[in-house]
Amino acid sequence: MAVSYKKLWKLLIDKDMKKKELAEKAGISIATITKMGKDGAVVSSDVLVKICSALGCTMDDIVEIVPEQNS
Repeated sequence: MAVSYKKLWKLLIDKDMKKKELAEKAGISIATITKMGKDGAVVSSDVLVKICSALGCTMDDIVEIVPEQNS
């Protein structure tokens, strides 16, 4: 199983919020946000909770579990 943050990026677009603004509002580093932009990156649940608190959403709104593709 892999993790996708596509829902998070769409939510930021909908809220007209930059990644840097999210990092500041959530109290996390821009490096962590950048890491989340890479496919399959894993971040701690603490980071996800901070993001959810900053955006007023649930983890279901920002994270999606996707089955890994077997080539």
